[in-house]
Amino acid sequence: MDLTPYLNFGLIITSIALIASIIMQSKGIGMGGLTGNDSGGVFTARRGIEKTLFWVTIGLSVLFFILAIAAVIAG
Repeated sequence: MDLTPYLNFGLIITSIALIASIIMQSKGIGMGGLTGNDSGGVFTARRGIEKTLFWVTIGLSVLFFILAIAAVIAG
């Protein structure tokens, strides 16, 4: 049984979700990030939905990496 179509579909869905989570994280930065102004740096405290979104992004990144490796091995 060939799993390549399922892996490719999983990669597409995961990549769309990963892009959406990264864009939602950057919405909190504001317009200062576009002009190069620092808006708190890396060491800002994450609370509530920001913390959840942070961990979801990490999980999606790991899932994308695993699916990409599996697609290379299967294909």
